[in-house]
Amino acid sequence: MTDDSVTTAIVRTDRPGRYGKQLVSHLGRRHGGEWSPESGTGWIDLDTGRATVPAAEGALHLRIDSDDIDELARLEDVIARHLVRFGERDELTVAWERSAG
Repeated sequence: MTDDSVTTAIVRTDRPGRYGKQLVSHLGRRHGGEWSPESGTGWIDLDTGRATVPAAEGALHLRIDSDDIDELARLEDVIARHLVRFGERDELTVAWERSAG
């Protein structure tokens, strides 16, 4: 993978573990995923990429790695749409940043 195939976002929330677990559980059903309550981290296999979802104090950190740079926009949209819908009451927002490579 090159740096061009990585995108990240930090989503501010008072409940990062809750949203991380929900996101991994929901999206992981299709291709696989796992959430670890002990470490507060998870991953999701997105077929053309992989998302890592670690929860930190006050934020959920999202990262997508993909071998197909053309797929990043679609994967960003899928993850953001679901997370924003889950966190509608908390007004979650996702702003992706791609690595400069």
